[in-house]
Amino acid sequence: MSPVPAPPDTAAQPVESTDRIVLLDVLRGFALAGVFVSNVFVWFTGMVFVTREQAQAALAAAPWWDTVASQLYSALVSGRFISLFSFLFGLGFSVQLLRAQARGTSIHRLYARRLGVMLLIGGVHLTALWYGDILTTYATVGFLLLLFQGLSDRALLRWALVLIFVVPLVIAGAMRWLPPLFSGTPGGASEAARAALAQSEAVRVELGRVFKTGTYLEVVRANTSFFFGEFIRRIPPMLSALFGRFLLGFLAGRLRLFHDADRHLPFFRTLLRWSLGLGGAASVAILVVNHLVRQKVLLPHGAFQLFLMPVRQLAELGMAAAYASALVLLLQRETWARALRVLAPVGRMALTNYLCQSVLGIVIYYGLGLGLMGQVKPAACIALTLALFSLQIGFSHWWLARFRFGPAEWLWRSLTYGKAQLMRRESVLGAPAH
Repeated sequence: MSPVPAPPDTAAQPVESTDRIVLLDVLRGFALAGVFVSNVFVWFTGMVFVTREQAQAALAAAPWWDTVASQLYSALVSGRFISLFSFLFGLGFSVQLLRAQARGTSIHRLYARRLGVMLLIGGVHLTALWYGDILTTYATVGFLLLLFQGLSDRALLRWALVLIFVVPLVIAGAMRWLPPLFSGTPGGASEAARAALAQSEAVRVELGRVFKTGTYLEVVRANTSFFFGEFIRRIPPMLSALFGRFLLGFLAGRLRLFHDADRHLPFFRTLLRWSLGLGGAASVAILVVNHLVRQKVLLPHGAFQLFLMPVRQLAELGMAAAYASALVLLLQRETWARALRVLAPVGRMALTNYLCQSVLGIVIYYGLGLGLMGQVKPAACIALTLALFSLQIGFSHWWLARFRFGPAEWLWRSLTYGKAQLMRRESVLGAPAH
């Protein structure tokens, strides 16, 4: 699992397949599978585009297997895989920094170009395909990593924990209580929260209608208006926790926990026990609260939701850490390693596969395609998504057997380095391209 040392050439260049850390590609492919399930389960199926009453009625009438699928999604998938994906982004920055240091060069200019191209690709994805794009957010927040690279390990850890568990609570509390306080809204924060919830629901219902029946141009307009209107209001608390996960990944990379995983197995065993215990307990607590909300014992807009935020963060981060540490340990066993390495090509083509997942979601669920939005139930949704992901695995293996990069990765690298990169593997080996 240890990487091949960086070449002596001081010029920055794309990472060859022989220089990659296979463990990180496996983790990235695994995370991408969960991100696909999460995006389809919540957004593309249209679950989020119905009223709360409709959602509760559908859940009450669902057969037991759909109820179990929904609960498993909430406990094991929601927020867990995007946390792992964000952690790996920060870890990737650390890998780039270590390679630059080995060359004796600065990472700043190249890293800024990488993020600029990512922002461009994300902007196209956001408007032309799906408003839930994460690339624009990663690119924007990713610039902040440059400001933290000089901090000590202890300082990075402290900043990460504060950004994940404290700052989102402060931001969400300010967004809830300050506007009513200054505007003098009757009923105060509780009434304002209820009104905001109703307005958000109305916007989402209309958005669902556009995705079900609208033309492509109407979908593009809806993507843009929803992102810069409703969706972007959810981002401020999320950005803090997202950057905290970046910092944890950066710290893990600097400590070479995944570069030399076989030397840190006691750490990963301890991490697995603690993260599974804490993350599992927090996940159960969230399930109980959600049940009480459905039973109308608790109000969906109640102030308790704010104080539940650290518990949600613990659930998401804890389970993500459990997944990562479990994969590290399993990869030490040859039988498991052979099975899990099948995910590595997906991780090497993470950008291409992420963009393709949006295309698949639109083709299957939007009115522009098969129009299955609102018709696929939870269990069938998860099974269908995993089946589609298995096709992505096969495609990734086929593609990388012939080419050095995925299509989107080739574009990203070519724009970053200012020249078209060699694509076909025959070119690398010196054989004529066909």
